[in-house]
Amino acid sequence: MNVRSIIVWTAVALVGATGWAVLALSRGENVNAIWLLAAALGSYAIAYRFYARFILRKVLGADDRRATPAERLDNGIDYHPTDRRILFGHHFAAIAGAGPLVGPVLAAQMGYLPGTIWIIAGVIFAGAVQDMIILFFSMRRNGRSLGQMAREEIGPVGGAAALIAVFAIMIILLAVLALVVVGALAKSPWGTFSIAMTIPIALFMGFYLRVFRPGRVMETTVIGVTLLVLAIVAGGWVQESSWAPTFTLSPSALSLWLIGYGFIAAVLPVWMLLAPRDYLSTFMKIGTIVLLAIGVAVTMPTLQTTAFTEFAFNGKGPVFAGSLFPFVFIIIACGALSGFHALISSGTTPKMIRKESQVRMIGYGSMLMESFVAVMAITAASILSPGLYFAMNSPAGLVGATVQTASEAVTNLGFVITPEQLQAAAQAVQEQTLIARTGGAPTLAVGLSQIFSDFIGGPGLQAFWYHFAIMFEALFILTTVDAGTRVGRFMLQDMLGNLWKPIGRVSWWPGLMVSSAVVVAGWGYFLYQGVNDPLGGINQLFPLFGIANQLLAAVALTVATTLLIKSGRLKWAWVTGIPLAWDVAVTLTASYQKVFSSDPILGFFAQRDRYQTALDQGQLLAPAKTPDAMRQIVINSTVDGILAALFAILIIVVLVDAMRVWAKAIKTREPLPNTEAPFEESKIVEPSGLIATREERRMMAETSSRDT
Repeated sequence: MNVRSIIVWTAVALVGATGWAVLALSRGENVNAIWLLAAALGSYAIAYRFYARFILRKVLGADDRRATPAERLDNGIDYHPTDRRILFGHHFAAIAGAGPLVGPVLAAQMGYLPGTIWIIAGVIFAGAVQDMIILFFSMRRNGRSLGQMAREEIGPVGGAAALIAVFAIMIILLAVLALVVVGALAKSPWGTFSIAMTIPIALFMGFYLRVFRPGRVMETTVIGVTLLVLAIVAGGWVQESSWAPTFTLSPSALSLWLIGYGFIAAVLPVWMLLAPRDYLSTFMKIGTIVLLAIGVAVTMPTLQTTAFTEFAFNGKGPVFAGSLFPFVFIIIACGALSGFHALISSGTTPKMIRKESQVRMIGYGSMLMESFVAVMAITAASILSPGLYFAMNSPAGLVGATVQTASEAVTNLGFVITPEQLQAAAQAVQEQTLIARTGGAPTLAVGLSQIFSDFIGGPGLQAFWYHFAIMFEALFILTTVDAGTRVGRFMLQDMLGNLWKPIGRVSWWPGLMVSSAVVVAGWGYFLYQGVNDPLGGINQLFPLFGIANQLLAAVALTVATTLLIKSGRLKWAWVTGIPLAWDVAVTLTASYQKVFSSDPILGFFAQRDRYQTALDQGQLLAPAKTPDAMRQIVINSTVDGILAALFAILIIVVLVDAMRVWAKAIKTREPLPNTEAPFEESKIVEPSGLIATREERRMMAETSSRDT
């Protein structure tokens, strides 16, 4: 390191440390949101420059002389060497779903500090590490899925448990993500039109880059982004035109369209739709978040919530039940650590990456970007007045349906907001009401609209920014659904390939068609039932989302630790072993409480018993209004409890069997056999990061001159 680098990185460290000091030490006064920005960006820069580089070089030993499966197995369908910039866009778009947007908003119930600490520290030492290492090991194994790697590296018992757990959790996660998309787009012609237009735009980009102008990434990008901006603007025109009824879809109709799209995205060649669409979506995602960060830096809003609220300690919060440990870590989910990411890192991305060293930018870097999205989400929620926040995020059974009842309920929680203030907040974004708009997405949209309107356009544009944010959130989540469906297809083919070899070939057309249909039918069933039965949708699936996602992370970290130990890297096993121990402690504690707690607000079976007892006595309990609704809640709670217990048991089986392998590997002097693909020399010369170094530019120039 030269003197200039030392000065620069010392300054970066000081910025981050100052941000953390202000956030941690401020008591009794409101804190400016700019310090959240400083703490996050300073920490991310240090982590990427030093920790990620250490893992890449020392722990993994990435070798750019080695050909990746994208180069060796290129077939133009699933295996396809993809420009690192487009692949970064695809990977980020695929992993960044509802979690970093919704989870931090809900976690703001406990104050801004606990969520912020976990979002930033969690991603640096757990989430980004998991994504990067799983991507590397899958790439070394021809793009094997997480479940298949578990089966091959851990053993038949733990591997079978992992395969079942991973696939079942995957279906639940996709159903919840799709349900959030339907909720955001239903009866919204603006959002539906704009997002629908991203499909033909992506198809055009795919053919333009592969057929018409190969290699012209920047040219394709300019055209695609221009068309995307036009589609967003045109969505507002459509909403006010005679075309509005055509794009005003019911939840049922929208769910069917979404199911059809999921199937098409899973079977088409990856270069044709999935990669360019995700790359295109990334510009909107990253562009919006960067613009939001600039807005925070310029307007410097004050955080209205405190560092900790009483709900962090008493577990009686109206937004979600449970104390700070373990539930703030469960609720935030994807913003810090997400098992779903390991499915993408062992699904589409390892089949498209060109050079091994690019796992740092694509695996670690994408996850840092998602964490920054989560930081912006908790910032947007924390600048709202606590009264408005709790009026929006508390259930209807608590706040009622009118501004008067909501004002009284929020006052009883210890916060103040008048009926007039609630009405004015709804009018500012041109909504009939903001009361009991649970789920986090509307709250984030209100926070975004306030920051953007202060930054650009003033109060007169707050309604525009609100509806833009709703559409942005739907697009954010939808890109996870299409990539997740393709990954689900890979997983199912890997599993069935153990029984019948031909179907295990991921690009064999009969196999990919059938497996795609099965995966789409699985999450599509839960989605369609959810949108047609409000009590059977989110109520049944969302409580499982956070726990299942973190249990999936435990599987991924277990596989990563196993592979490190088996390959003779025992001294580096702490890199994944420490976050694994933390994740297991958090998720199993949460699972135990959700299954065995006697509090009906917290425990699934306690809730079931409460409603069943009332039903037997002929009583109705809110939010149910009919006996059928009561019975539905009983069924929902029972299913939740059974699945939560099943997932936890499967994870314990995986962990115990993995420990057996660890002990065997430690006792054996030589590394145990593994399924890593043989070495083949790479012919591709490609930069490792976003910007090519001087040495990389020289090597590319030499290669280009030899080719010509």
